[in-house]
Amino acid sequence: MTAIAMLSVAPVIEGSMAEEVAKAVAALDEFDVSYETNPMGTVIEAEDAETLFAAAAAAHDAVDGDRVSTVLKIDDKRTSGGTAAEKVDAVEEHLGRAAKRER
Repeated sequence: MTAIAMLSVAPVIEGSMAEEVAKAVAALDEFDVSYETNPMGTVIEAEDAETLFAAAAAAHDAVDGDRVSTVLKIDDKRTSGGTAAEKVDAVEEHLGRAAKRER
């Protein structure tokens, strides 16, 4: 089994959120997950959805602020063990190139 999630945690503040987002990302280190942060959120992988939920809750709780906005989208692959990288590889195979482009 593999559970993959897209997590976005951000304080509702003016100005840069980077310091608070870094706290959320650092909180993931306490869990048995792998992750990659990008400009729009963090992709997290774990063996099961329960671990993802716990990691996401810890990331949410790590952010200081009067309001915190958290979005969590989970792909819970209960009968297969495909990884996030394999999902990207499959798209790239159909594209015939890397799924990345810089301006």
